Parts: sequence; structure tokens; C-alpha cells
Amino acid sequence: MAPLPKKKHSRSRTRKKRAHQGLTRISLIKCPACPEKTLPHRACSHCGHYRGRYIGVINNVNTNSDQPQS
Repeated sequence: MAPLPKKKHSRSRTRKKRAHQGLTRISLIKCPACPEKTLPHRACSHCGHYRGRYIGVINNVNTNSDQPQS
């Protein structure tokens, strides 16, 4: 048999325990080649530049799910 808790943890104790599990904000930086904001340490999804160099063609994903793909 598995061990069971001896006493109930209060709400404040439970919330204090979970205080560090919150989400962190995404930090965005301005691309030096274009005015778009990108994630740090990644190529720009708009222009394809990374650290001042052109890396390659970026595949822009179509977000419209209403149109059937053919």
C-alpha cells in the first residue's frame, strides 16, 4: 500500500508550494534587418536573417484553416 498524507494541507500552503510554477513572459527582440519582432537566438521568421546574415527562405505557414489544401 502506498503512504497516505497524515494531515490536510491548507490552501495557503498549497499555493505557496505552487508559486514558482507560474508562466514566464516570452522575450522578443527587434530584428536588425526588418522591423519585425523575433525570438532570441532564432532566425527571423519574416526576413530570414540571423546574426546579420541571410540564412534562407522561410516557409510562411498559412493560418487560414477554412481553405481546403489542394
